[in-house]
Amino acid sequence: MSTHPWIPNSSNETVKKMLEAIGISSVEQLFKDIPPEARVSQEKWMSLEIGKGRMLSELDAKRIIEEKLSKNKIFNPPPYMGGGVYPHYVPPLVKYILSRGEFLTAYTPYQAEISQGLMQAIFEYQSLMAELLQMEVVNASMYDWASAIAEALLMSVRVKKGRRKVVVPYNVNPFHLKVIETYLWPQGVRIERVRYDREKGSIDIEDLKSKVDSDTAGVYLQYPNFFGVIENAKTVGEIVREKGALYITGVYPVSLGLLKAPGEVGADIAVGDGQPFGLGLSYGGPYLGIFAVRYDQNLIRQMPGRIIGLTTTQEGDQRAFAMILQAREQHIKREKATSNICTNEALVAIGVAVYLSLLGKTGLRKLAELNYYRAHYAASRFSEIGLNRVFSGEFFNEFAVSLNGFGKTYREVHGKLLDRGVHGGLYIGHLYPELGEASLWAFTELHFKTDIDMLVDLLKEILTGGG
Repeated sequence: MSTHPWIPNSSNETVKKMLEAIGISSVEQLFKDIPPEARVSQEKWMSLEIGKGRMLSELDAKRIIEEKLSKNKIFNPPPYMGGGVYPHYVPPLVKYILSRGEFLTAYTPYQAEISQGLMQAIFEYQSLMAELLQMEVVNASMYDWASAIAEALLMSVRVKKGRRKVVVPYNVNPFHLKVIETYLWPQGVRIERVRYDREKGSIDIEDLKSKVDSDTAGVYLQYPNFFGVIENAKTVGEIVREKGALYITGVYPVSLGLLKAPGEVGADIAVGDGQPFGLGLSYGGPYLGIFAVRYDQNLIRQMPGRIIGLTTTQEGDQRAFAMILQAREQHIKREKATSNICTNEALVAIGVAVYLSLLGKTGLRKLAELNYYRAHYAASRFSEIGLNRVFSGEFFNEFAVSLNGFGKTYREVHGKLLDRGVHGGLYIGHLYPELGEASLWAFTELHFKTDIDMLVDLLKEILTGGG
């Protein structure tokens, strides 16, 4: 074997020392988090005679990978699972432009003056998103919705000096909440929770009033909320401003084709995820965290990430793009940085810009209407077989359904749907035990009326014992 100390085929003695240094006994332990069924079996290795002086060829590796991939299930129609990430149609043009080498291989523009094309593309993303959100300043960009919320709440504490509390309702995305807690706990910021109305599913206004006080730096509201219920975002904003706190709104951007934008409801900071705008599901990422603020120098200077601006050349006869704000620690701010977010997700930001430019204002409204009406049609059909909505509040494209009283758990129902090639909704009973056997169902333009009818027929068969 090679005795090179830094490459995988080091001598046994070197490998042993490296393992001892990190406190494990074998290389195998490094892979223990990979389920056995996802790994190549020992019998397979033996059949290929690996370890007997024969290396794994590219053809061997290709065959093994293809065998694993053949076990993947393709769902058509796509999953009815929402909860923050949704299946939407991705125009081929978006994928084509993102595959172009000048975008696909481009990295963070450290030398801004020679990255004019990339910075223009980012500037176009910022401009389109600012118009959509009705907010003046948009950064480029955050990792995802969850980290954008956490950064916004930390920003509120920096802006509202002396205040160490933030307020977050119980009906926000619980997966986002985990990230928020991870970010805020080391900073000693206290998170106060606000109840939701058990009948409507929207935020409990009276409880909100009692929780927002002189120590509150920021209040976060998700609309539509995790249950899909549309909140009265303007009323919440008025309550927040009365107490002098910053108002942070989280939006599912497709809904803005019908709902008022964050800037129209008085938001100081708006966050969300650009995933629905041409990024697909992508096995959980990468996605695009949206982050915007109203025009206020105190807010702009505390924004994480970076901002691209439009200017002119020194001669003044041509337009040029410049990085006008970069608050990360790897640049001039160092230990005074407002955020440690690293590589700007320029590629996915460009994808969102391409999608929005294709869709346009009229297209976005039509998309929102499709999502809205298909979800309402589904809710109506669900009720015909006794699957009633948990909450009565108006909703956008997803809603919570109760299975209580059927004598079956949702996991049983979900398993039988999977057996029939259908991926059901998201089980939320463990996230909200007070709701019992509840699940969240999302519908988009990819779920046709015939798909919904087929789903209802399957559910009826399963619930009545035929499954």
